[in-house]
Amino acid sequence: MGTDSHPRAFRNVVTVLLFILGVLLVAAGIAASIALHEVGHLLPAKLFKVRVTQYMVGFGKTLYSRRKGETEYGIKAIPLGGYVSMIGMYPPARDRDGGTGTVRRSSTGLFSQLAEDARSAAAEQLRPGDGNRVFYKLPVWKRIIIMLGGPFMNLVIGTVLVGVVLTGFGTAQPTATVSEVYKCVVPASQQAQTGQTDCLPSDPVAPATAAGIRPGDRIVSFDGRKVTDWYELTHWIRDAAGQKTPIVLERDGALVSTSITPIRTERPVLDEDNRPVLDAAGEPLTEQAGFVGMGPATELVPQPASAVLPAVRENLQGITAVVLDLPQRLADVAQAAFGSEPRDPDGPISVVGVGRIAGEISAMQEIPLQARLASLIGLVGSLNLALFVFNLIPLLPLDGGHVAGALWEGLRRRVARLFRRPDPGPVDIAKLLPLTYVVAVLLMGMGALLIYADIVKPVNIFG
Repeated sequence: MGTDSHPRAFRNVVTVLLFILGVLLVAAGIAASIALHEVGHLLPAKLFKVRVTQYMVGFGKTLYSRRKGETEYGIKAIPLGGYVSMIGMYPPARDRDGGTGTVRRSSTGLFSQLAEDARSAAAEQLRPGDGNRVFYKLPVWKRIIIMLGGPFMNLVIGTVLVGVVLTGFGTAQPTATVSEVYKCVVPASQQAQTGQTDCLPSDPVAPATAAGIRPGDRIVSFDGRKVTDWYELTHWIRDAAGQKTPIVLERDGALVSTSITPIRTERPVLDEDNRPVLDAAGEPLTEQAGFVGMGPATELVPQPASAVLPAVRENLQGITAVVLDLPQRLADVAQAAFGSEPRDPDGPISVVGVGRIAGEISAMQEIPLQARLASLIGLVGSLNLALFVFNLIPLLPLDGGHVAGALWEGLRRRVARLFRRPDPGPVDIAKLLPLTYVVAVLLMGMGALLIYADIVKPVNIFG
């Protein structure tokens, strides 16, 4: 017992260390993504001569900062975001005669006071000579470029990382080698309804087991046809239900000839891409087809560069669907967190959930190191694509809210010119601060809910 416990204890320690390493690697990737997101705002702002007072990664207490030129660069204690501070984010209030340039202090009411406090703080940042370097005086198209610079950087990062995974590592493809052999056959509908995984006495023995097929065997031929593709083999098996069929295996370098009789049972209907076909209710369609009860080993097969953009597009479509359905998705998360419902593996998760998934991937020692590394890189890539989509939501304080404000200003000025009216001036973003605070509170509430759910009812991506 003592000799067996030492390897087990060592393996447990290695598993914990790998889990921590995975969390740290993805945390570093997230921090780098945040920093580059802010660089996406910083570079065009400086290109357009806006004075940038701060470039900060994180929130809260400043841990480190250094001033270079007119900008302070630093790292803060809470690494859950970042910001670039530019002068003139809030334009002065317009006077009654339509002019700008003063900060009125005679308004009453909480909301008005919030707006004037923001304008006063913005005015205090101005120095002599800053008149034409304020953000709100930029043309609309320049402001849009600055505000889209951050999300665009996330899109670039996500696309590059997806490209690295697809072309550098590849996607998992089934091989002709057997990785597992099932002991019995369970009808597809029964498995879906009851979740049965163990064999019952009434379940028939799987044909692969009866034929003596073992994990590690490579299928050389089936019914005299050379096997080069597992999916093709699957279709041959489905068509050979009830027929005793010769099969040749390679085992330990030697060829083994035997025969197998695929059992006719209920199996999911597959489309041309070998994915289950779903009915109107989202349930898999089934049909009677041949089945032998064995699964393939997989290997990473590098993909051509032409596969990158379609993969990014598919990822963005899935993320957009989640964002558009976010209220219902959050309701489902709450129901799972405070009830007995399982978490949706395709639903939203927090940084805690991302870290947990990263740790679990890293700790799975039965998966090749190359596949684990590809999964971690893909995780950071998908997160960047999610940040790209989420930041485009047209609500302040998100980047999409600033873009929406600039577009509205451009529309107002175009209409004014069309009807020869006075220039309406810049949109007073300060008036939207109450709504901004409401959105910020909602975002914090969403984050708290997701973090809680990821602790008490984490997403299980491995079944």
